[in-house]
Amino acid sequence: MRVQIRFGQSLWMHRELCWRLTQREVLGRYRGSALGLGWTFLTPLAMLAVYTFVFSQVFKARWGGLEQAGPLGFAVNLFAGLIVFNLFSECVSRAPGLVVSNSNYVKKVVFPLEVLGGVAVGSACFSALTSLLILLLFELIAVQKLPLTVLWLPLVWLPLLLGSLACTWLLSAAGVFLRDLGQLVGVSLNMLMFLSPIFFPVSALPPRWQPFLALNPLAQIIEQTRRTTLEGLHPQPAYLAIGLPLSVLACEVCFRLFNKSKRAFADVL
Repeated sequence: MRVQIRFGQSLWMHRELCWRLTQREVLGRYRGSALGLGWTFLTPLAMLAVYTFVFSQVFKARWGGLEQAGPLGFAVNLFAGLIVFNLFSECVSRAPGLVVSNSNYVKKVVFPLEVLGGVAVGSACFSALTSLLILLLFELIAVQKLPLTVLWLPLVWLPLLLGSLACTWLLSAAGVFLRDLGQLVGVSLNMLMFLSPIFFPVSALPPRWQPFLALNPLAQIIEQTRRTTLEGLHPQPAYLAIGLPLSVLACEVCFRLFNKSKRAFADVL
């Protein structure tokens, strides 16, 4: 039996619209500011500088495996985890109000509403890529080389992008009917940040707690990101073999739920 991946067909069909709206959103975010798109580089640079100072000078922290990197070692590892979390967080935090804030598309125009989820992920992806450039630059400064395994990163991040898109579709549909969802998502993201291995490696936890942390999908993505970009290791085959099919399945299920729910959007809005 042939299974159709409808979300891929829809996004490909509306790829030009998705690209234009993403471009408009990225440019509109900094329109009127003195530095413009320069803020996309200045913000992660400032974040990395603060992390380097706080963790290397205040907490005297070190991260196993990058002792030779000196003060930057901990900050680079931490920043790698934050890039992954921030991409997911930006998509999910916007999702509950995504359809509500674009109600004109629901009421007045025949518009493929599923494109809004793709635009949200595309905008977050742009911010993540600029932060990734900063990360690689500082890694090059810290250890004087970049591992070739960084080329695996697009495949490592594919479950992250698909998972973020799935959550965006699901939460944006639910947000139309449940207006308190935005507050709940905000609290949940704050908890998730400290339950993900951003400020610590998984190996730092006692062995009895490590299996519980492994249930967090973001933990897997963060660890694989560090493996490929910082440790010079290939992604684990189990991650790709399980993560990719599950993320595609989640995206397809959430896409269909979104399409089924959008018939009632106009009545609610």
